[in-house]
Amino acid sequence: MNFDQVLGEVIGGNGVLIAIAVFIIICVMLGVRIVPQSEKHVVERFGRLRAVLGPGINFIVPFLDRVAHKISILERQLPNALQDAITTDNVLVKVETSVFYRITEPEKTVYRIRDVDGAIATTVAGIVRSEIGKMELDQVQSNRADLIAKVREQVAAMVDDWGIEVTRAEVLDVNLDEATRAAMLQQLNAERARRAQVTEAEGKKRAVELAADGDLYAAEQKAKARRISAEAEAYATQVVAVAIKENGIEAAQYQVALKQVEALTAVGQGAGKQTVIVPANALEAFGDAFKMLKGRS
Repeated sequence: MNFDQVLGEVIGGNGVLIAIAVFIIICVMLGVRIVPQSEKHVVERFGRLRAVLGPGINFIVPFLDRVAHKISILERQLPNALQDAITTDNVLVKVETSVFYRITEPEKTVYRIRDVDGAIATTVAGIVRSEIGKMELDQVQSNRADLIAKVREQVAAMVDDWGIEVTRAEVLDVNLDEATRAAMLQQLNAERARRAQVTEAEGKKRAVELAADGDLYAAEQKAKARRISAEAEAYATQVVAVAIKENGIEAAQYQVALKQVEALTAVGQGAGKQTVIVPANALEAFGDAFKMLKGRS
């Protein structure tokens, strides 16, 4: 017997078993579905939605169920779009927007909307025009964060029925025509000039206030010095008065003689003076002072 005869006998005898084994293998291959982490698969049975397969190993009924759609759940970005809008003060602006989204419920996305990107772009354009139409140009420029928040909130609410989550909606730029841009530049220059004048005037005012405060402080210090000097003089006078009261006229004469000696000493110590004119009674003053000092001792 040759090999062909042996093979024919084996197949003839076990053909049914082989067919069953092949059928089981095909069923396993069709019934087991491995879904990547970045996808979800929509399963249909006879054209109707049967299930949504998540990442990992999943099982379906072979020959009855089929994977009709493989949907990526990765975040997507729409191409940057430009749309015209008119503010409440009748200024035409061109707004550049950017939108990021991802599909969270594929069964809604597949059966409720055909062109997802086009639908989201149209929705964003309508919302941006509507919101800018409620604002003046200055508000659009200064409150861009509020505008972005309103656009994101309304877009998220409108695309929720499509099983889509808007992760980011940004207003990238607000462009103006040349005439409006020139007018705004002129207004900006005028505002800068006004601020410069106000700053200069405030600086001058502050300088005058500081100078006045300095003069007031100097006057207060002078007055304080005079008060202290007057108090010292009053104290000295009081001491002299007490001494005169206790020691009689000799104490007064002693103080007068001592003042004369101090005055003569100060005159003699003057810088650059070669000749000193001394009063005729200077020696007498010295003598009286020493006599009184000797008498006090």
